[in-house]
Amino acid sequence: MGLFAKKSISSLLTETSDKHGMKRTLSTGELIALGIGVIIGAGLFSITGVAAGEYAGPGIIISFIIAAIGCAFAGLCYAEFSSTIPIAGSAYTYSYATMGEFFAWIIGWDLILEYAVGSATIASSWSGYFYELLHSLGFGISRQLMMTPFETMTLPGGEIVRGIINLPSVFIVTIMSLILIHGTKGSARLNSVIVVLKVTIVLLFIFIGFKYIDKDNLTPFIPANQGTFGKFGWTGILRAAGVIFFAYMGFDAVSTAAQETKNPQKSMPYGILGSLLICTVLYILFAYVMVGVANYKSFCGGGSDLAPVATAINHMGKVGANGIIIPAYPWLNRIIMVAILLGYSSVILVLLLGQSRVFYSMSRDGLVSPLFSHLHSKYNTPAKSNLLFMVFVSSIAAFVPGKIIGEMSSIGTLFAFILVCIGIIIIRRNRPDIKPVFKTPWVPLIPILGVLVCFMMMLALNIDTWIRLVVWMMIGFDIYLIRGPKYSKLSKNDSYLDKRRMQKVTAICGLGLCVLLAVFTYLHHSLGMSNNIDLIVFNAIIVIHLINYCIFIFNIQLMGQLKLLCSFFKITR
Repeated sequence: MGLFAKKSISSLLTETSDKHGMKRTLSTGELIALGIGVIIGAGLFSITGVAAGEYAGPGIIISFIIAAIGCAFAGLCYAEFSSTIPIAGSAYTYSYATMGEFFAWIIGWDLILEYAVGSATIASSWSGYFYELLHSLGFGISRQLMMTPFETMTLPGGEIVRGIINLPSVFIVTIMSLILIHGTKGSARLNSVIVVLKVTIVLLFIFIGFKYIDKDNLTPFIPANQGTFGKFGWTGILRAAGVIFFAYMGFDAVSTAAQETKNPQKSMPYGILGSLLICTVLYILFAYVMVGVANYKSFCGGGSDLAPVATAINHMGKVGANGIIIPAYPWLNRIIMVAILLGYSSVILVLLLGQSRVFYSMSRDGLVSPLFSHLHSKYNTPAKSNLLFMVFVSSIAAFVPGKIIGEMSSIGTLFAFILVCIGIIIIRRNRPDIKPVFKTPWVPLIPILGVLVCFMMMLALNIDTWIRLVVWMMIGFDIYLIRGPKYSKLSKNDSYLDKRRMQKVTAICGLGLCVLLAVFTYLHHSLGMSNNIDLIVFNAIIVIHLINYCIFIFNIQLMGQLKLLCSFFKITR
């Protein structure tokens, strides 16, 4: 059937009715809680202050609305797909049904990067807040066990220590993975408890802070531009919208739980759009209180992710005789720290859930080892997939600095959003007979706007992030070249020549990635963003893959000519 063979909607729906599949235990409320659990994380407690202090000022409220509209475009498309194809796999499965196996592999491999790197980044940050909490309670732990081997820290005495392993990040990833292995029902219950606690603390912050809002801090609502694009003014509001867009990411992970939802056709749209709506309201109220109780300039140069929240809390009080504000609720800082730890834990939980479900779907399709589509005999969960990513994600978090891997999850998410938006246009045009329970309004306008917004966000990311994405995709192409044509269930009846043709097209696309990496490497070096070692490494990757792809292309051509020659001699005989 070839590279662009599509899975039929009917076959996908048949998979959802498999009696030996995953248990359907999740309700609409639990899906909404899953969405809130992954969305309310680092964004609410850190990005809000950074975006307000450096780009938008009090206009951060408008930025949240703009970012929410951008997310809503993709969310509407996800909602239609999840009600039409209620099966684990999210954007991977949707791409398989609309654009074919090759695009499905690309997006599936991309989602593995998104969820793995996202989980590892949050786990690394969780470790830092865990240390601060222990320190505030009078407990101590060696800083060398809180950092990766590539990170150093200067102690108060001037001594420089190098990290050994980020042990707390390994701990939290392991705990969340073991919870997932025991079933999504228990995982969802734990997540629901965490979400209730997080939302309660957020509402407490909003409720207490409202009476300390100083209207002078909200004037001017949109500070004048300082002569540079993105530095306040309306351009600053737009840039802040791009920054806080990443605070919304994660709602797509809700769609990966479709195969474990009691009534996915009706529940999935509510879960995706409901969690987006609730989080948008909380974000706007939280931002309003934050910039209302403290002037936006006080959020610049906070030095830590917690600083904006701590700054706002420290402004909730009365002015003393010396003109300094005496905080009325100093205990709230510690509670906020606990909320951040809980928030990060639920984000890790949902990202690991999404990752294992995408890998499970790829395994069922034969694109990765069938080992990972075997369900646990007792819990009916893809336990082997959970264990694999427990080791993979915890290894990244333990040994790779969080600042290096931070933006990689964002570019993966945006790429997935783009393909889902395109998929809605394709399925509406090619399959008008399908009547989904939820329909995206104003097609193709909404999907096109979703593509444009997400692509602009991708362009705003730095070259380092693009280089890592290209290298990751090249590794994915290597795996697909070896495994895809041979083991894909959809292509098992293809002829030898068809499978060779699939490998040739994949190798040619790989050559395109080599060219793209060469361009990014040149730009990276010419802009002074890399040293000679980086240049050598990038060039070595390019050369190795050029040789690999060329061998595949010319070997396939040679094999084809030999087959034609053999056929010719048979005929002449």
